[in-house]
Amino acid sequence: MGQEIDTSEFTPADFLAFSRRLDEETVRLGQALGSDRFHAGGQVGGFELEAWLVDTAACPAPLNEELLEQLDNALVVSELARFNVELNGTPQALAGGGLRRLHDELDATWTASNRAAAALDTRRAMIGSLPTATEQDLVLGNATAHDRYRALNDQLLRLRGGAPCRIEIDGHDRLEMTHVGVMLESVATSFQIHLESDPRRIVAEFNAALAVSGPLVAAAANSPYLFGCNLWSETRIPLFEQAVDVSAGGGPPRVTFGHGYLNSSVQELFERNRRDFPVMLPVSCDEPAEALRHVCLHNGTIWRWNRPLVGIAEDGRPQLRIEHRALPAGPTVIDCLANAALFFGLVHDLARERVPVADRLPFSAARDNFYAAARDGLAAELAWFDGRSGPAMELFTAQLLPAARRGLERLEVDYADRDDYLEVIEARVRGRRTGADWQRGWVARHGTDAEALTTAYLERQDVGKPVHEWDW
Repeated sequence: MGQEIDTSEFTPADFLAFSRRLDEETVRLGQALGSDRFHAGGQVGGFELEAWLVDTAACPAPLNEELLEQLDNALVVSELARFNVELNGTPQALAGGGLRRLHDELDATWTASNRAAAALDTRRAMIGSLPTATEQDLVLGNATAHDRYRALNDQLLRLRGGAPCRIEIDGHDRLEMTHVGVMLESVATSFQIHLESDPRRIVAEFNAALAVSGPLVAAAANSPYLFGCNLWSETRIPLFEQAVDVSAGGGPPRVTFGHGYLNSSVQELFERNRRDFPVMLPVSCDEPAEALRHVCLHNGTIWRWNRPLVGIAEDGRPQLRIEHRALPAGPTVIDCLANAALFFGLVHDLARERVPVADRLPFSAARDNFYAAARDGLAAELAWFDGRSGPAMELFTAQLLPAARRGLERLEVDYADRDDYLEVIEARVRGRRTGADWQRGWVARHGTDAEALTTAYLERQDVGKPVHEWDW
């Protein structure tokens, strides 16, 4: 949910002052992008893993503050809900053993957090939507006591004109509900992948990330059940988009696949941020405009499924990252890292093709792929380059896995790591066994029992084998 702030109450003067600083910094950002002032990095990866804390009945346990105190690890921080925490990875150069280092660090952090959870008679769960979560878990009393979360709740209500959000999801079942407040976001947990990008390459890499989002979601889906309903394979997608919908107040969608490919500069998105999206958190900073703090804070309240981020490198210069937000948490550490390897390899390969992605796959097709994959998982029919289309499973075999392998080779990832992680994806696709497929298969065999399903899921998660090896 982004950086912490020190207040949750704002005046009209705060919004005006923030908007002026945002205008100034957006211009500065454009000037910096057109010069050599940006850090010329790239080929560095990282992640954020959002996870659940559950009790002995596998239901949400609002004890994240107690867990964090018990754990005392700077890589694990609070999230919006008191039953969620976030595990972060130290950025790693991907060449050589970078993927393995990311894996080892996440595995160690996950193991340590599980030990701390056990001391509280709880356990950790990495899953997109928790089958045992209920609407009663979403009271504001279960929100982490940070000013940022209070402010987001208040400002979403303001932008909606005080109206509740309305959730309507048609899947195998139909979910209809209304909810007042921000807490619905907390039942959609993700594995967010970060890729540092060179300013000279970010247009091609960002467009590649858009193009591969649909296939990635198809291969990683892990969120079929929500509030007792069997919905989409990746229900997080429609849920999150509707949970922060502000259309009732006339505002544009703040969670979106986007409006088109980039043309010539990532500045296009930051200009759209300034022009089209009302300020939500008008916290002014005293730092110079070159720090781009207002640009970053405003960008953090616009949750594109692929989002450009601006940070400051160790040399003091600004740097760019692509944040891929579309994938769910879990099912296991190795599944998460396999998904990351697939993302890094595909983006690196497709961004370096002679014909640009935007000329080979219309943006409308990339967007349609994304929602088809979220709805149907590996059963989705997807469009691909040069007018081709077909089942997601065939697309992986014929196009995507070879492209990911080329990309990881170009990144100089260790061959053994490349093969280990892509073989996980290949086996998952071949066996049609994503986390969503496993959950539905378990229910087909054992019946609809959210606690038993979640307990069975956690037992297999604790073993650590990739989901395609799980039994029912």
